[in-house]
Parts: sequence; C-alpha cells; structure tokens
Amino acid sequence: MKATLRTVSEKRAAREAGFTLIELLVVVVIIGVLVAIAIPLYLNYKKGAEDKSAQSDVRNAVIAIEQCYTDGGNKYQTADTAAAQTSTYTMTCGTTGTAKLVVTSGNELTYDYSAGPPETYKVAVKNVNTGHTFTYDSSTGQVTQT
Repeated sequence: MKATLRTVSEKRAAREAGFTLIELLVVVVIIGVLVAIAIPLYLNYKKGAEDKSAQSDVRNAVIAIEQCYTDGGNKYQTADTAAAQTSTYTMTCGTTGTAKLVVTSGNELTYDYSAGPPETYKVAVKNVNTGHTFTYDSSTGQVTQT
C-alpha cells in the first residue's frame, strides 16, 4: 500500500514540473496585445487633459481680468506682454487691488492689451506638451484653438 501511494505521488510530482514554453509565450503575447491597446489610449487621455488645463487657464484668466476691470474703475489694465508667463502673473487693479492670473505647470500665458477705443484684450494659453494654443478675444467673446 505504501509503495502504491509513493508511486502515485511520484507520478503526480513529475506532472507538476512547471509551465511549458508554449504556455509562457501565450501569456507574453496576451500581455503585449493589452499593452499595445492601453498605451495609445493613455496618451490620448493625457493629451486631452493637458488641453483642458490650458482651456481652464484661459477661463480663469478672463475671470481675473474682468474682476480687475471692475475693481479698476471700468478700465482694463495694461500689463507686461514681453514674454509668456509660466507661473503666476500679477496685475494691478486700480490703485490698491491686484489680480493673479495663475498658470498651470506646462502652460504659457500671454496677455495682450489694446487701449482702443474700444478697449480690448487677448489672453492666449499655450500648452507646451501638445503645442495647442487657446486664445480668448474680448472683442468677440470667444475662445479659439490654434
């Protein structure tokens, strides 16, 4: 009886030696297919999120500029437009107030003021990763993408 049990357990141990090369190759191929599908989807989501951050920066800048307009006696404020801003852009509103145009990491904000008449301004935010620029023109009241 002991000899029979030993023989059966030796046969079972011999069958459970491990995975075959074919089984391992099938698993590697399946993982490769899943990665090939997932990476482009991830990159598209990332690109879309970066564009949305630039659009959000444009909307937030317009709100801050319009608040500054109200605080500054219904007059748009001039600003330094020599270079695109990449962190925080502070504008003086009237005699004592300030407005901050916050720029998300990876974006560049440009504020362009025209004394008019009529007074107008443009806010452009470029996402450096996607290369897309979103511009708000106060004369049209619309955001365009270039």
